[in-house]
Amino acid sequence: MAYEEPTAVQIHVVLDGVVPPIWRRLAVPLTINLRQLHHVLQAAFGWTDSHLHEYRIGGLRFGHADLAESERFEGGARTFEEADVTLNDFTREPGTKFNYVYDFGDHWVHVVTLEKLAAISPAPKVATCIDGARCCPPEDVGGASGYDNFLRVLLTPEEDEMEEHKHIKRWSGGKFDPERFDLTRTDKAVRGALRKRAS
Repeated sequence: MAYEEPTAVQIHVVLDGVVPPIWRRLAVPLTINLRQLHHVLQAAFGWTDSHLHEYRIGGLRFGHADLAESERFEGGARTFEEADVTLNDFTREPGTKFNYVYDFGDHWVHVVTLEKLAAISPAPKVATCIDGARCCPPEDVGGASGYDNFLRVLLTPEEDEMEEHKHIKRWSGGKFDPERFDLTRTDKAVRGALRKRAS
């Protein structure tokens, strides 16, 4: 069988520190750059792109360099421009991992694992969502520990937490279901992520 050059990569993305895990499995073009991948990940999890983000790869940081440099503390690590790096620049070794961090306050760490390469013809121009589990936490909930407390008060409030329960129920839209995951809807959002955004 003749060797076919890979054109896509399957990745598994899981939110670190959340139990049970919130995860997505995606197929993305190998030519996608990290800024485009940011838009795909936002769509896959249902984030609103309201905060800064960065990638941490092999001891280096990648992000929107102009924004990152304006936020950098003196002496802090330099952030390289994410649009200059594609997934094709990475090692092709299955099991390779890197982190995508969204919202430096809540500090949502997404662990991205390259699962396998695929030779798809013609080469894909958009990403797709293959599988996943559980709903994305609300924005500004306070990170993994804040989300854990949010769920506890929302689902099993103590007697003296009923006011807080009512407040967070209203704040989260009235019917937050942590187990909800709609593959069709998520795949549609992921497929549209690169069409809507210029690199």
